[in-house]
Amino acid sequence: MKYNVGTTDRLLRIILGLIIAILGVVFDSWWGLIGIIPLATGLFKICPLYIPFKISTHQNKE
Repeated sequence: MKYNVGTTDRLLRIILGLIIAILGVVFDSWWGLIGIIPLATGLFKICPLYIPFKISTHQNKE
């Protein structure tokens, strides 16, 4: 599987996902579950929305 999420993009997604999830817990809101999406895309290094547009922030080191 090809990765399409680079290091900086990945770090921002993980941080943003954690912030959204924590705010969801703090404010007792189901909206915190949205934080799972950027968190998962950051951890798995692949973003399904990038695929159809052929976007990649990952630099290949070949």
